[in-house]
Amino acid sequence: MPRSTKPKPPTRLIQEWPLSPAATMGSGVRAKGILLEVRAHLPFAERRLLHVETGALVLRVPEDDPDDHQPTVDAVTCKLAGIEDLPVIPREVEDILSIKQAERHRWLKDGRLQSAGTRTVKLRGRARKITFHVFDPRHIEDVLDRDLPEVWREEDKLVAAENRRRGAQKAALKKAGKLAGADAARSNVRSDGDPALALKGWGDFDLDGLLR
Repeated sequence: MPRSTKPKPPTRLIQEWPLSPAATMGSGVRAKGILLEVRAHLPFAERRLLHVETGALVLRVPEDDPDDHQPTVDAVTCKLAGIEDLPVIPREVEDILSIKQAERHRWLKDGRLQSAGTRTVKLRGRARKITFHVFDPRHIEDVLDRDLPEVWREEDKLVAAENRRRGAQKAALKKAGKLAGADAARSNVRSDGDPALALKGWGDFDLDGLLR
């Protein structure tokens, strides 16, 4: 039998900060990333009060909380100033551009996606740190506006087809070389069929007519 959901206590809205399309780039993942970035600059007790709802950050407190939380309001307002320039992290890039992780790695490696530097973070509850590339939001916006992922996918298909053609051609040449080598080896074997008695240059010797 499914467990019943515990009802949430009533809350009251303290402040709402709409997030512009330039900030979120139409991505819910990006909006969540902005929330986490802002939360990271708040006291621990205040972080759970800040949420993202339909394209806006909202500060909600328990209904029986009389505090106006003005320091938190000021901190969020300050942090959101210029939030459109917040570097874009990998999972946000994948969501904004609707690309796969493998595509992001490939296009970053060949320079089509331009890194704006790296960022190192410590994983929650772990001693290990990870480092990853971040991206300029204006660059990602330009890639999105020009629909470059589709262009790059077509380029990749052409490159893959050309690589397959070259691979097949190389394999055919290798096979032909082996066959030619085998034919040459057979022509150098004496009539008694013993390869151990084959003479070097026997074919050229025969062509000179010295065996006639």
